Amino acid sequence: MSKEVMGDPAAARSVNDGVNADNSSAHTHKRTNKRVMGLDYGSVTVGVAMTDALGITAQPVETITRPMENKLRRTLARIKELCDQFNVSVIVVGYPKNMNNTAGERAAAAEEFSHMVERRTGLPVVLWDERLTTVAADRALDDTGYSKQDRKKVIDQVAAVLILQSYLESH
Repeated sequence: MSKEVMGDPAAARSVNDGVNADNSSAHTHKRTNKRVMGLDYGSVTVGVAMTDALGITAQPVETITRPMENKLRRTLARIKELCDQFNVSVIVVGYPKNMNNTAGERAAAAEEFSHMVERRTGLPVVLWDERLTTVAADRALDDTGYSKQDRKKVIDQVAAVLILQSYLESH
């Protein structure tokens, strides 16, 4: 299985062997009007974003919650439902590398989650460098006047949008 982490061209990583080093399969969503899903994987939530029908912009969809980090059956089932509903062709999962470019415990958890998503959906999954997306999401929500309480409800979706938009802008 090839490993390629996107968002950092020097350390690109793909969960799926079908994604070429030049990302050619990642471009198919624009030619076939299939959508790309972005996921911000957290310890008890997964923020979900989706491209518009043209594959140009990222939009928030929902936050999937679970009672415990290792309880993923319903989370994976919901991701599969959304993939089917929106005709998804590629899934982008945020890859939380450390600021010094190393992969820590959360990055390992994201890799494991990515493999589970790939097995459940049968779709190519791309890990994408997500450093500081939650910080940027929090700032964006603060700038728009969201209260701390309201931010908790949508911050994972906004982080997923930022991850997906970064991916889209590089393709």
